[in-house]
Amino acid sequence: MKIFVFKARTLGFAAAALILTILLAVLTVVIFTSGTISVFGTDKDLPIYSVDLSEKKVAITFDCAWGADDIPDILGTLEREGIKATFFIVGQWAEKYPEAVKMIAEKGHDVANHGYSHLRMGALDKGKLKSEILDCSKVLNELTGNDINLMRPPYGDYSNQVIATARELGYYTIQWDVDSLDWKPGISQQEITNRVVQKVKTGSVILFHNDTPHTAKVLPSIIQYLKNDGYGFLPVSGMILRENYYIDFEGRQKPKDKEFKQN
Repeated sequence: MKIFVFKARTLGFAAAALILTILLAVLTVVIFTSGTISVFGTDKDLPIYSVDLSEKKVAITFDCAWGADDIPDILGTLEREGIKATFFIVGQWAEKYPEAVKMIAEKGHDVANHGYSHLRMGALDKGKLKSEILDCSKVLNELTGNDINLMRPPYGDYSNQVIATARELGYYTIQWDVDSLDWKPGISQQEITNRVVQKVKTGSVILFHNDTPHTAKVLPSIIQYLKNDGYGFLPVSGMILRENYYIDFEGRQKPKDKEFKQN
């Protein structure tokens, strides 16, 4: 009987050791293939998805890559509500709709970089990546006279090289933590509204697109809801931290002093 008990325990320990070995192997594969998570932290260079603010404020952003017919309506709503937003503009769109770009800038909104050709930046080599960023900013600067230092990669597609190259060129890379999905075929105004109001939090960056069936129509009610819930609004340029910050594993930009308090 004692021999039987000894063997059962031995088998139990062996099984446990085998399971632990398999789990560690799987974890190792995840760490080294994804390049995003490790036991000790992250080796992924992250853009800014949201900002850690003390005040209840959010940023409304628009990606401009297709038509421009609804730009006057969007700008009219923002002006009536006293809100400054951020427009991430494709260089080729700016060349096609220069008056829209000038109107956005004249109303005091952020004019920001969305690449010249709306390419997936994560797949580009460094030379092409630089030209996509710089060529877009050249067009925007010539139309508005503004220096451009905010960049959003098209499709939200980025890599460590995208973030590092943008930083090298003097740009803050901006993503979003609230996606309205307003571009999605078949989505309703109510679904867009629900996605925004249910996911928003202090410091959120909200993603909209112009030239969709619903965005210009649903924007006033979303803004009113957020105002009623106590939110204020800032353009991205007025919300992000410019120095002494870090970006946590969720892409939330925070002051450096909070890093030490949390560790």
